[in-house]
Amino acid sequence: MKNVVIEYHTFTRMKKVFYCMLLLLGITNISSAQEKQFTHADTLRGTINPERAWWDVLKYDIWVKPNYEEKTIDASVVITFKALTAGDKTMQIDLQQPMVIDKIEIGKKSLNFKKIDINAWYADIAGVDANNTYSITVFYHGKPREAVRPPWDGGWIWTKDSLGRPWMTVACQGLGASVWYPCKDHQSDEPDNGATLSMTVADTLTAVGNGRMTSKKSNGDGTTTWKWEVKDPINNYNIIPYIGKYVNWTDVYKGEKGNLDVSYWCLDYDEPRAKLQFPQALNMLKAFEFWMGPYPFYEDGYKLIEAPHLGMEHQTAVAYGNHFKNGYLGNDLSGTGWGLKWDFIIVHESGHEWFANNITSKDLADMWIHEGITNYSETLFTDYWYGKDAGNDYNYGTRKKIRNDRPIIAHYGVNEEGSGDMYYKGGNMMQLIRHSIDNDSLWRQILRGLNKDFYHQTVTTQQIEDYISGHSGIDFSKIFDQYLRGTQIPILEYYTSADKKKISYRWTNCVPGFNLRLVVHNGGDTSILPATEQWHSTDVTDATALPVLIDKNYYVKLKEVQPAN
Repeated sequence: MKNVVIEYHTFTRMKKVFYCMLLLLGITNISSAQEKQFTHADTLRGTINPERAWWDVLKYDIWVKPNYEEKTIDASVVITFKALTAGDKTMQIDLQQPMVIDKIEIGKKSLNFKKIDINAWYADIAGVDANNTYSITVFYHGKPREAVRPPWDGGWIWTKDSLGRPWMTVACQGLGASVWYPCKDHQSDEPDNGATLSMTVADTLTAVGNGRMTSKKSNGDGTTTWKWEVKDPINNYNIIPYIGKYVNWTDVYKGEKGNLDVSYWCLDYDEPRAKLQFPQALNMLKAFEFWMGPYPFYEDGYKLIEAPHLGMEHQTAVAYGNHFKNGYLGNDLSGTGWGLKWDFIIVHESGHEWFANNITSKDLADMWIHEGITNYSETLFTDYWYGKDAGNDYNYGTRKKIRNDRPIIAHYGVNEEGSGDMYYKGGNMMQLIRHSIDNDSLWRQILRGLNKDFYHQTVTTQQIEDYISGHSGIDFSKIFDQYLRGTQIPILEYYTSADKKKISYRWTNCVPGFNLRLVVHNGGDTSILPATEQWHSTDVTDATALPVLIDKNYYVKLKEVQPAN
C-alpha cells in the first residue's frame, strides 16, 4: 500500500508526475510509446529470463547490521534454491546500486560474479543437478537507497523518534527488496520455505521482523542479535526489519483455524494510545475471516508494528503509522462518514494478508489483484460491522476518486504498475460484480474459495478472472476487459415509457460484447436488465427509481435520451 493524504497510491515515483501533467493538458488516452521507454534494466527486473528460469527460491536467510550514523549496512544472505534443470549455470542476482556484492560462496568455494547492469549481477555456478537443492551465501555492504517519501518513494528509512532515538525500517513495494538485500526480485518466485531475518543492533534498541522470534543473543560488544522466522512463503518486499525503542504485548484471536497469536509493537511512549487503537485488529480479523476465509498465516502469527511511515502490508508484520486515529490520518476517504468509524491502516494493510500476501500476482502489471481487491475489503469490513447499506455507501463514496487516466493493467515483463485506479476503480468493479451476481452467499463462497484454492500461491489476472466467472456461472470477461484494460466508463442510455412501467436501454462507450447484467432491488421487486448493446425494453413496477439504484450499485454512467423511433 502506498498513499497520500487524500489519494493513496494514485501515482508512483516521478513517472506519475508525468501522467498528472498530461491529464492537466486533457490527454487521457496515452499510447504505449508515450507512457515509457523501457530499458534493459526494466526487462532484467521484470522478466523470467534464462538466468532466472532454471532455479526456484526455497528460502532466504538474511543477516544485517545497520550503521545508523553512516546510513550503511553490512550484511549477508543465504539463498537456498532448487535447480530445475542440470548443467553449468549463470544465476541472476538482483541488488540495486549503490549496494556492492563483496563475495559469493557455495559451500567453501568462491564463485565468479560480475555486475551486468545497474541493478543486476551474474554469478557462475558449475555442474548443478536437476531437482537438487543448493545454497549460496552472498556477502554485501553499502549505503542502501534512502527513502525520500516513504512508503511511496521507498528505500531504507533512517529516522529518529520524538525523543531523538534511532528508528529504522524499510519500505520497498514496487521499488523492490533488492534495494537492500540480494534476491530474485520477481513476485512470481517466493521462497517456498519462508525466510529468516537476523538483525544486529545496539543493546538499547529492539529489532522486530516477520513471523516469530526464534532467538535473542547478546554479543558482548554493546550489540544484540535478534532473529525472526517466517515458515510460510513470503513476498520479497514484505521481509522487513523494524528497529527502535519498542514495547510489546500480545493477545489471542479465536479464529476459524483455532487460536491465532496476535502481537502488538509500538514505541514505548505510544503504548497508552496504541493499547486503545490496536485492538481494532480483532474486529478486522473477525470481518475478514467471515468474508475471505481464515487468516492465511496462523503458523507465523499476526503482528501490528508502529512504523515511521504511513503503513505497508508486510506479511505477519503489518506496518502502522496512522497516528492512532480512525479514518485515513483522521480523514474519511469515502466522504460518507463510514470511513471514520475504523482505522484505515489497520483494515486496509491487514486486508493485504489475504490479497497480496496469500494470493500474490506473478507480475507487477497485475497489482490490481492486491490493491483493487484489498480496497474492496474496506467495503466488506464496513458491510460486516455496519450493514450492507453502509458498505454500499462507502464503496460509492470512493468512486469520485477514480481518474480513468490509463489502464489498470500495465505492460508485462518490465516491472511496471498500472494506473492508481487499481484501488478505487478495482474496488468498485468488485462491488458491481457482487451486485450483478445478486447472491451474497455465493459471493462469499467465491472470495473464500479464492483464498482456499490459491492458498500461498502466485497467480495471473486471468486465473482470478476465470475463477470468478467460473464459480459464479456468469461470464464476466468483458467486464474485466472494460474496467481493467481500458479507461472508458460504460454509458447506459435509457428512456422510460409515459406511464413509467417500462424502461428501454442500451450500452454505449464500452468494449464490444460488454454484457454487464444489472440487478436492481426496487422495493419488493427485483428488476433484472439483461445486457445488450442494442435497444431492449423491460417491464418494471416503477422506472423512475431505477436510474438512482443503478448509479449507486454499478460503476456506470447513465444518460437519459429521447425515445428511439
